[in-house]
Amino acid sequence: MTPTPTRPLPVPDEQSAPFWAAAARHILTVARCSACGLYTVPPDQVCPHCRTTDPAFSFEPVSGRGVVRSWTVVRQSFLPGFADQVPFVLVDVELAEQAQLRLIGRLLDGPDTALHAGDPVTVGFEDLADGVAVPAFTLAGPAGGVA
Repeated sequence: MTPTPTRPLPVPDEQSAPFWAAAARHILTVARCSACGLYTVPPDQVCPHCRTTDPAFSFEPVSGRGVVRSWTVVRQSFLPGFADQVPFVLVDVELAEQAQLRLIGRLLDGPDTALHAGDPVTVGFEDLADGVAVPAFTLAGPAGGVA
């Protein structure tokens, strides 16, 4: 019997390690520029907002609340570790903390969920291995406190 391929795990580098360490604890963090105070995903060598070449990004916890900007249903797996996962929905979410601050993640509500641009979501996490979690999203209705 051939073993089922496992889903690929994130491989943190020096710059992304704080993000992945927080995600493992189910805390969503986003890089914030020390010069202008604005968030960016992902961080780069230059702040995309103020253009400083020394942004000294720090990863700060954010609410995990946002709205759906766009989405796609993934129906075909190009990586063996996702073959038993399809279909699934990827959502492009604008986080509440800042206009145009966007993060893409899986919608945990399932591929048949009715979606509309502007639907409120909140962060959830998929635990992939011991000490490894990936941010994902769930729809947040009126009871979820997201407006």
